[in-house]
Amino acid sequence: MDISSLNKVIPVLLDGTRITLLLTCSSIIIGCIIGTIIAMFKTSSIGVLKVIGKFYTWILRGTPLLLQLYVYYYGLPFLSDKLTMTPMKAAILGLSLNSGAYIAEIIRGGILAIDNGQFEAAKALGLTYGQTMKRIILPQAIRVVIPPCGNEFIAMIKDTSLVSVITMEELLRKAQLLVSASGDAVTPYLFAGIFYLILTTIFTGIFSKIEKKLSVY
Repeated sequence: MDISSLNKVIPVLLDGTRITLLLTCSSIIIGCIIGTIIAMFKTSSIGVLKVIGKFYTWILRGTPLLLQLYVYYYGLPFLSDKLTMTPMKAAILGLSLNSGAYIAEIIRGGILAIDNGQFEAAKALGLTYGQTMKRIILPQAIRVVIPPCGNEFIAMIKDTSLVSVITMEELLRKAQLLVSASGDAVTPYLFAGIFYLILTTIFTGIFSKIEKKLSVY
């Protein structure tokens, strides 16, 4: 490992790290939106919505993320040319939908943790289910769901490595390309691992501080 090789490896991996962060943040944001909707479906008193919510989480949690990525990138274009997606779009779609299923369960758990009397009080005040969720339940559930959502974010950083199979050039894919180009099977993977560790350590610390702030009565 010499300085010249590091000068070639590190800039490429930094670019891959940028893509990894972009994928992680985009997928978690979209996943939170999807997860909130699905969680409200699953806690709804409307039977059809409950079935939709349960079916969604059953499919997305019950099949491997890697398989889902293959379906979105390779399977959908086989059905129709109009469904052809770029690696970035397929990666964000796959990660977001998968994350949404897990976040839905996290938020559902947060909703169920709220005392049932608050639902009854809101009903007595004439609030609709949507208003009750928006104004009363979800703001309180946030404190409950932050720790598991933080864990989901950390897991997502590592799960982005799976999109390398659909030619998405994130951190791991950049390392693979460097290995193929240089024949050095140690340096790129070593520094890719270091970058993953740095990312997970930083965001673990951030979510730990957020959790402590929200835990204050």
